[in-house]
Amino acid sequence: QCVLSGSWRSDSGCRMVVSILSKDSSFTGSYLPGPADGDPDILTSPLEGSQQDAGLVPNPTFSFTVRWQFRARTTAFLGQCYVGTNGEETLHTVWLLREAADSPADDWKATR
Repeated sequence: QCVLSGSWRSDSGCRMVVSILSKDSSFTGSYLPGPADGDPDILTSPLEGSQQDAGLVPNPTFSFTVRWQFRARTTAFLGQCYVGTNGEETLHTVWLLREAADSPADDWKATR
């Protein structure tokens, strides 16, 4: 069964800690980007999201947002949790990063 609660590390070294899922499958936690190691200006940022009921499907989908503490930006993650034949849980995600734009003319370059 794939449950997001716990600690996760990405291939790029980002770290995420997810609280215990609530009864409505929502969660909160914290996120620290990988390149932050040793940089005192990079702070752990809060995250919140929800997971599809893992009792309904073996590989549930999930989404969460990170509200960055150190810059005017938000990242939305969308993904699915998979359980391998060895029982190891793996998350596959896509993400969008939105930075604050100075004006509507700069809007085009604010999302990656």
